[in-house]
Amino acid sequence: MMKHSKWRRRLGRSAALAVVWGLALSTLPAAAAEQTTKVAAPGGLSATIRYTEHGIPHIKADDYAGLGYGHGYAAAKDNICLLADIYLTVGAQRSLYRGADGPTNAYGPARSNLGSDLYFQQVNDSKVVEKALAEPAPLGPRAEVRDIVRGYVSGYNRYLAETGPDGITDPACRGAAWLRPIQDIDVYRQFHALSTSGGGGRMIDAIVDARPPAPGSAASSYGAAPRVEAAVRSVTAGLGGQSQGNGSNAFAIGAEHTENGRGLLLSNPHFAWSGAMRLWEAQLTVPGKMNVSGGGLLGVPLIRSGHTQNVAWSHTVSSAVPLGLYQLQPVPGDPTAYLVDGRPERMTQREVAVRVRDADGTVRTVGRTLWSTRYGPVLSAVFGLPTDWTTDTAYALRDANVGNLRGLNTWFDLNRAQSTKDVQEALVRTQGMPWVNTVASEKSGKALFSGVQVVPHITDELAARCNTALGKAIFPSTGLSVLDGARTDCAWGRAADAVAPGLLGTASLPAHFRDDYASNSNDSAWLSNPRAPLTGYPRVVGTIGTERTARTRMTLTALEERKAGTDGLPGRDFGLRTMQDLLFANRSKIAELVVADTARMCAALPGGRAPAATGTVDAGPACRALSQWDRRFTVDSRGALLFTRFWVKLLGRGAPPWRTPFDPADPVNTPRDLDTANPAVAAAFGDAVAELARLGIAPDAPLGRHQYVVRGGKKLPTHGGPAALGLINVQGHTWRDDMGYGDVEYGASLIQVVSFTDGDCPKVARVLASSQSGDPTSPHYADQTELYAKGQLTQGRFCESEIAASPELRTVELRTP
Repeated sequence: MMKHSKWRRRLGRSAALAVVWGLALSTLPAAAAEQTTKVAAPGGLSATIRYTEHGIPHIKADDYAGLGYGHGYAAAKDNICLLADIYLTVGAQRSLYRGADGPTNAYGPARSNLGSDLYFQQVNDSKVVEKALAEPAPLGPRAEVRDIVRGYVSGYNRYLAETGPDGITDPACRGAAWLRPIQDIDVYRQFHALSTSGGGGRMIDAIVDARPPAPGSAASSYGAAPRVEAAVRSVTAGLGGQSQGNGSNAFAIGAEHTENGRGLLLSNPHFAWSGAMRLWEAQLTVPGKMNVSGGGLLGVPLIRSGHTQNVAWSHTVSSAVPLGLYQLQPVPGDPTAYLVDGRPERMTQREVAVRVRDADGTVRTVGRTLWSTRYGPVLSAVFGLPTDWTTDTAYALRDANVGNLRGLNTWFDLNRAQSTKDVQEALVRTQGMPWVNTVASEKSGKALFSGVQVVPHITDELAARCNTALGKAIFPSTGLSVLDGARTDCAWGRAADAVAPGLLGTASLPAHFRDDYASNSNDSAWLSNPRAPLTGYPRVVGTIGTERTARTRMTLTALEERKAGTDGLPGRDFGLRTMQDLLFANRSKIAELVVADTARMCAALPGGRAPAATGTVDAGPACRALSQWDRRFTVDSRGALLFTRFWVKLLGRGAPPWRTPFDPADPVNTPRDLDTANPAVAAAFGDAVAELARLGIAPDAPLGRHQYVVRGGKKLPTHGGPAALGLINVQGHTWRDDMGYGDVEYGASLIQVVSFTDGDCPKVARVLASSQSGDPTSPHYADQTELYAKGQLTQGRFCESEIAASPELRTVELRTP
């Protein structure tokens, strides 16, 4: 293990300065309830970090480089192991330090560390990030962003130099050889990996595994269409599942429907509670230039979803598909060449090599040949589709976000916005949002939904003209195109108002400003507000006039009931408290639609026994639990777990059988009326009853007894549930056949309610459900998780007076010697 002295020498003079100066702790009088720590900073960078309750850093600097410096230092202090693991991933060094078969941390699914490394090594070898960096803004990062990143890198390295590997308290990486200083390129590579996680990141194994067919191997049936239903299910699962569960709700309420006639926003991203997609809170201030508070993804030194003094915004994972496939026609007898307009074109052959450390400590180099085309990398089978590389067919991926560092400029502009107009103009000017919508509300009371983001220039006309048989089978339902790669007239188009070639122009993307409300829960833009449906955009952006998810329907039900005053809450307008109540009511649209029908079916079962895969089971106690259930998903709700398992098993048998089908004229209330006469319904219920009995779980057990997280050896019961049940408060727990629910994979992460007032300080209620630190030894590893488990939010501190009033105020001054 590297000793501290060697570590410091390796970091060089600037890091050594940091060690020499060290930490000088100074405690103010008890009446001030504030601690000040002074830390030296190399290179003329300086920042002030004021910590308030739950370890939230309020970072202030005189310039953007100093702001990044404070951000890097504070983020590393809370999450050094998670951050170092991210840089290990994008540096393609996981196999060297954590074994070829070790735990992956890719921005997308990868079967092994080796697959992840080969994928990211070919990205790094292509120099795509360096090429984007060489571009002027808006294609490349603007000068201020470069300053922030430069400062961030110095701050991260400063913290690492200060502690050394053996001084890290988090057991996940204490003393680890893979803790290393970073460079600016690591931050840009991470952002590029984030941008492409909706494209190439979904297909890591398919890119790495693609091999030319052996001579004499069987050909495919070129142009044959697969079974449509099976193909659509495969792609839907691939496009949805590849996001690692990420999703979101965002509700912007305009002046017409708030208690004070000002804007109001609920930001409710459903992100992973650990790993590369974890969120972290901060306030970033450069006086007179930027003052923004909220949450960001670890390693991205800007606020992803938050608020300034006059506008608040959030993002929701979009239904737009940021990628497309091309079907190629290999040259007969030469599968590594393909025809374009009748002429052969050779594939690009890249030899990729990564280092692997075996269990005995031996380091060896593993090489792989990866293949690419004018469109992008060649694929093996992906999403369960017949996309294998054969002698007469091959498939290539085109990812619209390749080379996208523009999103850093977009978030920089959002971090300075003061109105919904500013937000929309930032989205249009940079077109860097990689795979998310934006919902915003401003102090004056305007609400905004914007689908301006990175979307391939695949018009409906192009799709109709160029989709192959496979594309025609899946595109209408999924938005994933499979275009004819043998024709140059099937290339993605160009738009005069697009920032980069191959993207839809921003005028083609859905957006509207509202005085009542705008919302999104990961469905298409169509019903952002059902009183003013958005239409006219291409299919690749999303569907129009199609069935909404249960969560979208619950969202719209709750918003419309509040406006009508029929939700049981006081008044008819929204405020800070009613918005929290809307989220933590833990209502389920599916439960409200089908529980009564299911309970009646249950009561009518012959002999009180339900059919199950293991034989009939006694359904009596389960029937009583279901009939008495409050149809909510609070920790005390009895019957919620039974219903969850029933619905999951019913979905596993295909689409739920409804008696009243979807009606585009009544999209919130249809489909409805579960067809309990369908044998699949009773069978799914019986299987759920049998499953709980096998695990020793009573059907009327309180939800929180079996749905919980463990932090520091303490069980914290959690409310909420799966998105498929139409809950706004989403919790994605792992289900294990041997024990039931395990830990949270993803779900409500940073919940923020921002209410603008007549004064200068927005009222903010907030909680980071995963807590601020991934270090189990930190006091901020589980403190906010405990609050979330109780359905509590904390006061957000934005204005100087609010920060100064914190009873836990502690200040760290990062200064040059």
